[in-house]
Amino acid sequence: MSSLSTPRTSIGRDIQGRIYRAGVFGHRPVVPVEPAALEAAARRVMGKEAWAYVAGGAGQHRTVAANVDAFARHRIVPRMLVDVASRSLETTLLGRTLPAPLLLAPIGVLEMAHAEAEYAVARAARSLGIPMVISTQGSVPMEETARTLGDSPRLFQLYWSSDEAVVRSFVERAEAIGSDAIVVTLDTHMLGWRTQDLDLGYLPFARGEGIAQYLSDPTFRALAAARPASTEPTPRPTVAAVRSLLSMVRHHARWGGSASFRESLRSPLPRASVETFLEVFSRSDLTWADLARLRTMTSLPILVKGVQHPADARLALEHGVDGLVVSNHGGRQVDNAIASLDALPAVVEEIDGRVPVLFDSGVRSGADVAVALALGADAVLLGRPWVYGLALAGEAGVRAVLEHLLAELDLTMGLAGVSSIEAIGRDLLDS
Repeated sequence: MSSLSTPRTSIGRDIQGRIYRAGVFGHRPVVPVEPAALEAAARRVMGKEAWAYVAGGAGQHRTVAANVDAFARHRIVPRMLVDVASRSLETTLLGRTLPAPLLLAPIGVLEMAHAEAEYAVARAARSLGIPMVISTQGSVPMEETARTLGDSPRLFQLYWSSDEAVVRSFVERAEAIGSDAIVVTLDTHMLGWRTQDLDLGYLPFARGEGIAQYLSDPTFRALAAARPASTEPTPRPTVAAVRSLLSMVRHHARWGGSASFRESLRSPLPRASVETFLEVFSRSDLTWADLARLRTMTSLPILVKGVQHPADARLALEHGVDGLVVSNHGGRQVDNAIASLDALPAVVEEIDGRVPVLFDSGVRSGADVAVALALGADAVLLGRPWVYGLALAGEAGVRAVLEHLLAELDLTMGLAGVSSIEAIGRDLLDS
């Protein structure tokens, strides 16, 4: 039974007590509880390419740092002698009752962190009833992830491809797997200047990693199959080139149809699929008016992710979105950008409760979640920390990270004199 199986929860005390009782017998938590220790432990086990991709940011990483540092500018002011013996983390989002105001943010190429990738993450999410936002850049097709999730809630994050037929196919598949909403990422219509990835010359998609949604999509496969053969001369092979080719072939054999590894090795399709993906991944000519076209493709709620400016929040409302996510992609797109937490209050004021406002970027703890909720977020998306848990201990690591965060949120609420998510407001903070 899930630790969040009842509306009135004592998850903070339960998880805390479990850790201390295990400590009597010399056992330590599955993954480090302290956020900096969790990050450091994950760095030790992840490959250099995986670490750069997950932990890295744009430019000099000033936005990554700003996202985290922004929380220190908002202090919780606890209230005393309030009856908080019974507390609830339960909330409602998009008409669905959730055990907590927490979702797993969409993160791609999870195979870089752990071989079980989305399978492990989905099992952890299902065990707690926490919604998972499935990434377009998944290492596992969305149908496989959905089967693993069972009846646990899921949303689908969409990168809007330059090929509209691929977009439509992805949306139809997202509907078919029971997604609660489509989350359109706005801030990655081109890749940011990610210095750590560039220093390694490493883009996982160019090796067939993180493109399982495409390789498993019939519309995309037809597009790749129709691609004319390359007429460019083949460079002299290197060890790295051979490894990259074998990676393309392995991924194509697994998700690209019925071909075996040997058949894929002889086929031009693995390389054609990667090249087609790199051509159609995204587009930079979209405007707010294009959301109307997406609306014709689906009856699902549409959320937009990457909003930082209140004027964009207003435009989102004018174009009929059903919710938005205040996010700067975890600092991975624009260096020296405003911290997401600093952007949140003005966006919340502009939206004025008309649609849900979600938040991500910089969340590392349950106290951080409390601050974001106090500043007006309806729910929070957690990113890097659960990937670190995945790298360290697979499903158990993801679950442990989520439990630690929820336990701290529960204890923070109780110690601050708040017994429900609805009761968290600006008066929880000193400014």
